[in-house]
Amino acid sequence: MAVPDTPAVVIDVAAAKANIARVQGHLSALGLDVRPHIKTHRLARLAKAQIEAGAVGICCQKLGEAEVMADAGIGDILIPYNIVGARKLDRLVALARRVAMSVSADSDAVVQGLSGAFVDEPPLPVLVECDTGAGRCGVQSPKAAARLAQVIAASPGLSFAGLMTYPPMGRTAEVEDWLSDARHRIEAAGLKCSRISTGGTPNLHEIAEIKSATEHRPGTYIYNDRSLLAAGLCAPGDCALTVLSTVVSCPVEKRAILDAGSKALTSDLLGLDGYGLIVGHPEARITALSEEHGHVDLGGSDWHPKVGDQIAIIPNHACVVSNLFDRVFFRQSGTTYEPVAVDARGRST
Repeated sequence: MAVPDTPAVVIDVAAAKANIARVQGHLSALGLDVRPHIKTHRLARLAKAQIEAGAVGICCQKLGEAEVMADAGIGDILIPYNIVGARKLDRLVALARRVAMSVSADSDAVVQGLSGAFVDEPPLPVLVECDTGAGRCGVQSPKAAARLAQVIAASPGLSFAGLMTYPPMGRTAEVEDWLSDARHRIEAAGLKCSRISTGGTPNLHEIAEIKSATEHRPGTYIYNDRSLLAAGLCAPGDCALTVLSTVVSCPVEKRAILDAGSKALTSDLLGLDGYGLIVGHPEARITALSEEHGHVDLGGSDWHPKVGDQIAIIPNHACVVSNLFDRVFFRQSGTTYEPVAVDARGRST
């Protein structure tokens, strides 16, 4: 089809495939298993492309995402998330009967729930989630990790599978010390700790310093975004996702209004100035978002847009944008666009 109506998400397929190949090669060379986080794209088609490139499986943050990917034939899924409540545990059991599932836990309460659900099922692999400094979920010390590993190993219906963390950026030495200490404590207790899963795209350049890691869960790398571009971790041509938008008003000389607002562009700033980078006009600043409009300050730019002009925007955070649209448009080459439904869009439970 021709250029889609705006606002629309456009995926440069060649750039996405190049990103997949580059990061897969980088992590494979380090001896790490690659388990991409599909929340960035929510597309079974791209998850399969990542597996075909060498990924061992995928990572989903919610059961709904995992159910969609299992329906599409993905056979190995990690949910690094505390799964709580009878209905969600029933859904997890149903998933584990279909595909190879593993999950994480950071407390006795979560472990007890998992054990009760799987007591009459084949053992569910459970990783201990570790807070290695990022201040998210996770046990707070290597000693606590070793204790919870023993609780998991002793719980009916479960098997201890290893450690999982989302490490803080730029603190690899601390993370390695934390994980190494936890692994030694666990092994001293007579358990194997063969899987240590780390995550993130911004830390891909430093992940080799976390020598205890056996697996990595990158997400944003498949698309990249303005935050990674600003950090010097990718080039503009590596940004595979853009939001196509139309100028709908030029009310005064130095202000333009776009048809892409908070329902099309993420409100995440991530420390950046403005709500996206306009390709070809970096001096123009998207200074505010209402629900349906993006407000562009042209004060520092020599761009003189006209009503009807179309522009491409690199969003600050690509992952959020993927969940704002029912479909995206794959651009294979030139101006040919293929509409593709976002399989796991809105699957937030």
